[in-house]
Amino acid sequence: MKHIQLLLLSALFCLNFSIGQELKKAADYQKFNGFFNYYYDDKNDKVFLEVENLEEEFLYVYSLSSGIGSNDIGLDRGQLGNEQVVFFKKAGTKLLLVQPNLKFRALTKNELERKSVEQAFAKSVLHGFPIVEEAKGRYLIDITEFLMRDAHGVASRLKSRKQGSYSLDTSKSAFAFERTKAFPKNVEFDVTLTFKGTPTGDWIRSVAPNPNLVTVAQHHSFVELPDDGYKKREFDPRCGSYPFTYYDYATPVQEPILKRFVRRHRLEKKNPNAEVSEAVEPIIYYLDNGTPEPVLSALMEGGKWWNQAFEAIGYKDAFQLKILPEDADPLDVRYNVIQWVHRSTRGWSYGSSVTDPRTGEIIKGHVSLGSLRIRQDFMIAQALMNKPFGERDDNYQPMLELALARIRQLSAHEIGHTLGFAHNFAASTNNRASVMDYPHPQFELIGNTIDFSQPYDTGIGEWDKVSVAYSYTDFPSGEDEKSGLNAILKKAQDDGLRYISDQDARPRGGAHAFAHLWDNGRNAFQELEKVLDIRKTAIRNFSVDNIRNGEANSVLEDVFVPLYFFHRYQTEAAAKLVGGLDYNYAVKGDGQRTVASLNVANQEKALQTLLRTLDAEEIAIPKEKMNLFPPRAIGYNRTRESFKGRMGVSFDALSAAETAADMTLGLLLHPERASRLVQQKSLDEDQLGLQDVLDNLMKETLKSKKREPYHLEVQNTINFRILHHIMNLAAHKEVHPQVNALAYQALKELKTYLLTSERNGISEEMVRRIDAFAKEPSKFKVLASPKIPDGSPIGMDCMN
Repeated sequence: MKHIQLLLLSALFCLNFSIGQELKKAADYQKFNGFFNYYYDDKNDKVFLEVENLEEEFLYVYSLSSGIGSNDIGLDRGQLGNEQVVFFKKAGTKLLLVQPNLKFRALTKNELERKSVEQAFAKSVLHGFPIVEEAKGRYLIDITEFLMRDAHGVASRLKSRKQGSYSLDTSKSAFAFERTKAFPKNVEFDVTLTFKGTPTGDWIRSVAPNPNLVTVAQHHSFVELPDDGYKKREFDPRCGSYPFTYYDYATPVQEPILKRFVRRHRLEKKNPNAEVSEAVEPIIYYLDNGTPEPVLSALMEGGKWWNQAFEAIGYKDAFQLKILPEDADPLDVRYNVIQWVHRSTRGWSYGSSVTDPRTGEIIKGHVSLGSLRIRQDFMIAQALMNKPFGERDDNYQPMLELALARIRQLSAHEIGHTLGFAHNFAASTNNRASVMDYPHPQFELIGNTIDFSQPYDTGIGEWDKVSVAYSYTDFPSGEDEKSGLNAILKKAQDDGLRYISDQDARPRGGAHAFAHLWDNGRNAFQELEKVLDIRKTAIRNFSVDNIRNGEANSVLEDVFVPLYFFHRYQTEAAAKLVGGLDYNYAVKGDGQRTVASLNVANQEKALQTLLRTLDAEEIAIPKEKMNLFPPRAIGYNRTRESFKGRMGVSFDALSAAETAADMTLGLLLHPERASRLVQQKSLDEDQLGLQDVLDNLMKETLKSKKREPYHLEVQNTINFRILHHIMNLAAHKEVHPQVNALAYQALKELKTYLLTSERNGISEEMVRRIDAFAKEPSKFKVLASPKIPDGSPIGMDCMN
């Protein structure tokens, strides 16, 4: 008994001694236990962090929990910042928060070789924390200053967007404890930050109640890194995924030093050898519970399409969608989230992710969907329908159905980014084979009626199944993964599926003839012909019955905008055929075409179709429609999505045509396209060249005759834009000299034509401008035409 009592006394003594070695200064603070324990000193409004394991890596992520609400400024609710692997290191009386340089590595067992690479490249110390107290290898540090800072760069973003010079006002900032929480594998800190300054831009004035004081909320997450069970998968340029890269200096000389892997979630079958198996842990996405109906149901339905692709590779219920629990924080790293984000103007939606910087493993998918985009698709349908409100004002269901069809597709699209997938802008040439394309609503013209029955595709696309198969197929033990992955891509190639992504699809300098944004159809110029016919029919049908009874006629002008410019994106697609190329992301031995010029017949047909968009009789707003658009009513001012003009309050039909023409000319006579046309002609004298384009352009426009006075003035307006774009090529410094020469020659020929044809004020003004240009070409600048109203995203450009 005495022996037991001595043991108890000894234990109590040790316990008391241990308590004496605890962090005494934190005893009076409110404690929160989690991945890191933290304390709140309510008397001094300070937060302290308890650090136990030095030099143990974890993930640090900052983000915006409430934003500014301007698409142009680009600081949205739920916007993720950069994720960083960090660790605490003791240095004298401080703990340093160190971010190692993971871009440059040496994956080897040779410790000295690893050290040599680590020491060769800079690392970053994010913060230095004075040690408040130390006890038994545990450290208490004050992290108030670290949390109460502009980690997300709000002030610098406002400055770069020319909205004003702002600085953090800590006297008007505070911790937001309702969103500050501790969990076993992560701790989340939220702070309300106020920035003071002098506003200089209209964007910040339009969204802040007091633009001198801009308050947002920033979020900080400390997260346990995943274990080493994740297996990286090699990237292939044909696979449809984003590459995750780093340099490995331990690589043998005969092998590439730059390593490329796909970004993906961790997904494993419970039974790898079974044809169909559930996942060890399914990928679950949670939908923002603040999303209204019927949008919420549409987002849910579209997002669930992805399970079709996972089923195709033998998974059962591997991808799931649920409603975010009411007590869950959308920025909590444990939740893949789809957020419904509000802004003052329509803007991009985007899919982001938190990724392990060591491996490329996606830890958290985070989708932000702009809430105003649905209204653009609604308005497109409203503009194209024939008298939608002719009989009753509650006939909105057909328009709503089109808008919801787009929302389903949008949900699937942005989720796809967070699963690791890039855009596929060639999918529209494969019968809409991917939700990762940008889809334009597709309509059919049946007589005088526009059919709205299938504006967007439904379900996951055939290309999307290929991307999922490449990134997520679970190969049984003993099966050669590389051979299996090549077989997936070879089958896609044999099936005729195409994959071309962002850098090759952009409309201005892009060269790929089959990869475009917001287009439809296998043949871009044939689809443009159809779109122009639909546009003409819809404009002919357009009337006051395209708005509800009691609405201001000014609303009718706003509805007319997407109809008038309905051809804009298919024009972009058709323009890329002129001087266009057909190529693939080929690898040696795969049998794909590497690169070839588009055949001359298709280039010439594309050019002729594009010239329709520069013909006054095609592009002019019909005279009989002019009385639909009176000067704007009070309270209905023009916006960025309205027509721009040069006639003050009155509707400017000439400027509308000028804007539309300038869009086509900026594409057709793009300097890079002009240089490609010169090279194309030099390689094949039967091909289309820049001279051919200029000759056809002038023949169909500047040298054409319009007798009807209104169409004549519209054509004159277009022709001045053509003149200035040719001048631009003549003076441009970043084209081949042959482009300058051909453009100068075109101006000389045009001047001769103008001097020898019927003289009038227009021809004399053109001659005057050509002479002024020839005298001082270095001073030439393309005069801006009225800006085309915002249109992309239609219904968008992805940030991503």
